[in-house]
Amino acid sequence: MSQIHIQYQQTLGDSSFNIDVSVPATGITAIFGRSGAGKTSLINVVAGLTTPKSGLVSINEHVLYCSNQEINLPTRQRKVGYVFQEARLFPHYKVKGNLLYGVVEQDDHYFKQVTELLALEPLLERYPTELSGGEKQRVAIGRALLSKPDVLLMDEPLASLDLPRKREVLPFLEHLANTVNIPILYVTHSLNEIVRLAQHLVVIEQGEVKVSGSIEEVWASNAMRPWQSFSDQSSLFEATLVEQIEEYALSGLSLAKGVMLWVQKVEAPVGSKVRLQVRSNDVSLTLEKPKRTSIRNVLPATIVEMETFHFGHNRQSVSVKLLLADDCYLWATITAWARDDLELQTGMNIYAQIKGVSVTQRDIALSH
Repeated sequence: MSQIHIQYQQTLGDSSFNIDVSVPATGITAIFGRSGAGKTSLINVVAGLTTPKSGLVSINEHVLYCSNQEINLPTRQRKVGYVFQEARLFPHYKVKGNLLYGVVEQDDHYFKQVTELLALEPLLERYPTELSGGEKQRVAIGRALLSKPDVLLMDEPLASLDLPRKREVLPFLEHLANTVNIPILYVTHSLNEIVRLAQHLVVIEQGEVKVSGSIEEVWASNAMRPWQSFSDQSSLFEATLVEQIEEYALSGLSLAKGVMLWVQKVEAPVGSKVRLQVRSNDVSLTLEKPKRTSIRNVLPATIVEMETFHFGHNRQSVSVKLLLADDCYLWATITAWARDDLELQTGMNIYAQIKGVSVTQRDIALSH
């Protein structure tokens, strides 16, 4: 599988970075961590905006930087597109001029494709001062794409936008991930953006990679537990659409062999990949399979882990990790009273009742 390999040592002021990670050269990889952890430093090294002390940076077989071989391509030769927090448009150019800035060979077909993708056609004759924050950022994304980069680097591209503008731009980013065959390294501190956009997740802590892997794997790891408030804990699944019930407008989604969830109808072909999010508070446990219930998703499971959390004045909640199938886990949040009343223990076989499922991402085949 094609990969982006990033390995380097670097010191910036009082901060030291020792990064070593390989990520897929497809889809969106989210780079996540606290402020100062080294997220932006990572993509700046890829872009050639800073030079590390030593290391190796490559996209597939294309080496951008190698201290051993004394290779250090200048930014203009690295074929990277960069979208900053601020759009950084040229005020004296119209939108079309900003989009084409830096384009060596104009490709009218590709220009049309990008402008349609980002809904920029009505804006082409406007100046940046006539645009909203969301429109400016869409122009910045378009400009980066039109350079036909090997990788697109995005440094918290929604951070400077207010909530309505973020909601305006997010669908375009989702569409971008499914339409443009360019790997994206996406720096963010937003869990919502990660769930909505990323296929791969890298968590950086104190200048080192703490964990890297598919979004489902990393989301379920202990590395992400501190980031999710107890009430917001959830499970992510990559599911396959396997059945449609038109009469009830329901879709059947397979999580693993023998494990299926029903959700409100997903408008996608059978066989499509769909990301699901199940909040832990929407999962209840029962020792016996209910016979007549309005809850459609009741799954047999085995308790593999329980952890008690104390918060507030004498308040307790219990986080329960459930095994649904091989490498398929579901988290539930219950009260300590429920744990004691049901006499729950690790290894017990129980039933999980799922009251709500959210579809957060759809991998629908789109024409290029």
